[in-house]
Amino acid sequence: MAQTPEPVLDVITLGRSSVDLYGQQIGGRLEDMASFAKAVGGSPTNIAVGAARLGLRAGLVTRVGNEHFGRFILEQLRREGVDTSTVATDPVRLTALAIVGVRDDHSFPLVFYRENCADMALTAEDIDPAAIARAGALVLTGTHLSTPGVEGASRAAIAAARRAGRRVALDIDYRPNLWGLAHLAAGEDRYIASERATRKVQDILPDCNLIVGTEEEIRLAGGAEDLRDALMAIRARSPAAIVLKQGPMGCTVFEGAIPTQLEDGLRGRGFPIEVYNVLGAGDGFMAGFLRGWLRGEGWETCCTWANACGAIAVSRLLCAPEYASWAELQHFVAHGSPYHALRRDPVLNHLHHATTRRPQPDTLMALAVDHRAQLEVVADRIGVPRARIAGFKQLAVRAALRVAGGAPGYGMLLDGTYGRAALFEAEGSGLWLSRPMELPGSRPLRFEAGRDPAATMLEWPATHTAKCLCFYHPDDPAALRAEQEETLLTYHEACRRIGRECLVEIIASRHGPLERDTTAAVMRRLYEIGIRPDWWKLEAQPDDLAWDAVSGAIEGNDPLCRGVVMLGLEAPLPVLTEAFRTASRCRWVRGFAVGRSIFARAAEEWLAGRLDDEGAVQEMADRFGVLVDAWQGVRDAKVAA
Repeated sequence: MAQTPEPVLDVITLGRSSVDLYGQQIGGRLEDMASFAKAVGGSPTNIAVGAARLGLRAGLVTRVGNEHFGRFILEQLRREGVDTSTVATDPVRLTALAIVGVRDDHSFPLVFYRENCADMALTAEDIDPAAIARAGALVLTGTHLSTPGVEGASRAAIAAARRAGRRVALDIDYRPNLWGLAHLAAGEDRYIASERATRKVQDILPDCNLIVGTEEEIRLAGGAEDLRDALMAIRARSPAAIVLKQGPMGCTVFEGAIPTQLEDGLRGRGFPIEVYNVLGAGDGFMAGFLRGWLRGEGWETCCTWANACGAIAVSRLLCAPEYASWAELQHFVAHGSPYHALRRDPVLNHLHHATTRRPQPDTLMALAVDHRAQLEVVADRIGVPRARIAGFKQLAVRAALRVAGGAPGYGMLLDGTYGRAALFEAEGSGLWLSRPMELPGSRPLRFEAGRDPAATMLEWPATHTAKCLCFYHPDDPAALRAEQEETLLTYHEACRRIGRECLVEIIASRHGPLERDTTAAVMRRLYEIGIRPDWWKLEAQPDDLAWDAVSGAIEGNDPLCRGVVMLGLEAPLPVLTEAFRTASRCRWVRGFAVGRSIFARAAEEWLAGRLDDEGAVQEMADRFGVLVDAWQGVRDAKVAA
């Protein structure tokens, strides 16, 4: 008899996969919601994402539609590191949808759109036993016992897991309306007794090693209104460990016989915090419990991690996108939080943001064409309409794409004033894209598109990085420094609130001497007041000691920073190439974002009609390519050394 190979995944989940739309106006009726935030959803999908964030190798068995929402789920799962080889694309059905609101601390209106949806089309024929055997454990959820097709898929998966000697965990996840016991708009209803649902759940209990549920779900699985009677009924059918979820009170594990007093079970402490949205907290709990259970931790640790993950989840609006990362979980368990409303904890929020953002290549070589005022001066001097600047920026995109050749690590800085069409052309090309917020040349710093940067960023694709240039010198008058710092804080807060990565560009040399500690002193001050950008964009520093000071500012305040890109300040290419040598010795410098050194001559010649489109594209590509080769050369030499 062939021996079952060692699992390559820790866990594989099976069942619901949807797009959840969360109303962003807290305290209102769904009827009055004006905007929604989009997230992947469905209990098994949430659990898979949560498990992956905690370092488990997770996979998912489900179906999604062959449309935009289905592709969104697949892309998000892959970014999270979830194995999608067993996620099928349904050629006919649409991806399921759920609409969620937060009315108050106890009311969370929820409407399901699940008629003939993709994930409910799973059948036993969709289950590949070898794929199930690839995981050390199978996690099932109750909804996929509710109709014959998905019940068949669940039973086939259980059989495959048992034959391979794998463990089976059940998250009861009982939603009466998904069993046809209530209207699909009655998503808030969490318990309606049902003999059919009880019978279906009880049929699989003997095959389970772990059973997890709330008090209502345990009563459903046990077929009894008294909680202890229900636990006894479950125990009569299964030797599995039973985990009773009790919200802010924590949880209780029953490993053997059910005690007379339920309080005598193994208790896991809870984390009483402000409840912001209870939906999805149980899936976060399950992910935390699985991290301990599948890695052989004791029950106390399993419970602590599960309760902490549930607390973090319930404190935020969204489900999977706001589940804890491993670093975030460990910090919270070790240090707790001084905030009853965890969503207001800046340390926890920064850890979450920095450890769950989209992956980014280790190097970044960007063509900066976000200039507005400088190109306006050129157009005015030549006597051509400023509107022609937009066409030039489209040519710059083609130049950047020509140099990139589809490889990662390339980017552009483009504005929405003259670069709108260029942004459309660059979107989806694989280029990293960043957009400016500042009013060109403003000092004190002002925003270009109104006083509310959050309102501006709300219109951007989620992949775009915000950028704000500030002319700031440590010797500036105190009043000017205070005003600029307040504006930068507003910008940073808007980036975090809207979910856009944040780049801060500092130019100090225009308003004072650039000495060894000048730039580092600015960075330390901005860190001190709570600004932690994903990226810094800095001018070339005087020497290695100045770059060492920059490194010290980052390492002492935010070692999760993505790094530094160097700007050009219109320096000649040979000067920049030499500056790259010094900068490359700083481990935090990831590349460059240079503009006029690359495009200045081409812009003037093209706007004047002395250079055609192809000539402008090729000239910019050639000059961009020189800097790319120079940067890659010094980095390669550093690695070789």
